[in-house]
Amino acid sequence: MSGLPLSGKVALIGGSSRGIGLAVAHRLAAEGAAVVLNGRDADVLDAAVAEVVAAGGRAAGVLGSLATPGIAYAMVDAAREDFGRLDAAINCAGVAEPGGSTILTIDSEEFAAQIDAHLTSAFEVARAAAEVFVAQGSGAIVLTGSAASLGVFGGTGYPAAKGGVNALALAVAAELRPSGVRVNVVMPGAKTRLSTGDEYQAHIDGLRDRGVLDPGMHAAAADPGSVDHVAAIYAYLVSDLAADITGSVFSAAGNFIGRYADPELSLIAYRDHVDTPPYTLDDIDAAFAVRRNP
Repeated sequence: MSGLPLSGKVALIGGSSRGIGLAVAHRLAAEGAAVVLNGRDADVLDAAVAEVVAAGGRAAGVLGSLATPGIAYAMVDAAREDFGRLDAAINCAGVAEPGGSTILTIDSEEFAAQIDAHLTSAFEVARAAAEVFVAQGSGAIVLTGSAASLGVFGGTGYPAAKGGVNALALAVAAELRPSGVRVNVVMPGAKTRLSTGDEYQAHIDGLRDRGVLDPGMHAAAADPGSVDHVAAIYAYLVSDLAADITGSVFSAAGNFIGRYADPELSLIAYRDHVDTPPYTLDDIDAAFAVRRNP
């Protein structure tokens, strides 16, 4: 496979026994990389590994939930033992929030499960891979976020966990930049078992009817592109073509790719705290009034 963009590279992909993660595994393998897959169902994981190998790729599998300490490290070990190195770490692990869940219905156990499935798994993958990447002075980490973190798809635990993924990635990107390690986030939109069916359709229809989803976003959510379409941005971000990209959050769905602007602080009010007392509420309201009516 020499000459392919990822020829000679080795990647681990959390949550890759089905859906977007499996599509990413296939794309990376097609681009020349050896891949270590992961999932929580042994039969499904074995089938996924066999599928990648049957398509001409090199693949191994590690069973277990990435929220469990040690599983991500086992993936790192498998990459190095089976394929001799590790160049990229991707996390696509996650589960859907219970149908119809809101802040009024989700319980503490369900919320914690969402944090584990999305944010803790991202931490475990990033932590295990970072040790290798810092030591070798190179490597790429790509975590999976969601537009749900913007508050437009309902739920509570899922968007909270995905928002945490963004914050984790930006912090780790800043920390590891001097070591030559890149960290980015992809917010994907694709047709998977989590985004099809009557329950999903009723969910997004309800969000539209409540004014949470605008018509354009509703249309995109109702008919998302394939998992193969979004797999491309993951492959690009772990390739040498993206050697100068780190600390960014991307959106990808179908053949759309977008990049979120860096957060920007806007001034509401300021005065020196050494020589002036704390603001009164009227002071703050006056400052807001100026910004409302420039």
